[in-house]
Amino acid sequence: DKQTESNVTALKEEDAYPATPEDGYGWEKLFSERMCQHFTEDFGLHTCIARYHNVYGPHGTFDGGREKAPAAICRKVISAKLSGKHEIEIWGDGHQTRSFMYIGDCIKGTRLMIDRDIPGPLNIGSNELVSINQLVDIVEEIAGVRLKRTYNLRAPRGVNGRNSDNTRIQEIMGWQPSISLRDGMEKTYRWIYDKMSAER
Repeated sequence: DKQTESNVTALKEEDAYPATPEDGYGWEKLFSERMCQHFTEDFGLHTCIARYHNVYGPHGTFDGGREKAPAAICRKVISAKLSGKHEIEIWGDGHQTRSFMYIGDCIKGTRLMIDRDIPGPLNIGSNELVSINQLVDIVEEIAGVRLKRTYNLRAPRGVNGRNSDNTRIQEIMGWQPSISLRDGMEKTYRWIYDKMSAER
């Protein structure tokens, strides 16, 4: 119930319980965390539990239906621009919110975490919350286009809102994201644009 509104409160590590994941994907992550905890307790194996929040960036999947929203929106805007069709489809109503973390920040946070013995899960994410419509605005500005938007209300949309509370990782390791969403999206857009242009 903590992700039902688009104006969501950032999630702390302890907010995962009581657990009510939307599908098997959410349960898989929580069960994996429990396995890590048991490997540490039962066998003395050093494990780290990072909770990543919507990682994006160059070299990620950008088509085929498994891509995250930043890559999908870049692909759709680029496709509209290259084809001359100035229209894109957005899944849901565009008001659903997320925070997105650039891959470079994710790697830095993960490396810091691996070097320390930190009990329990740790959020590694950005707290820069945006709606999907705002994300499209950013990509349109990078691309230098304005597109007509159609909203597919029957397509998967996920939860209404999700944001990362990074208080714990900041207190323990002094880590916080260093790449703004705008800068990360520009790097992502340029990489996807080069890939799509080369395939034409």
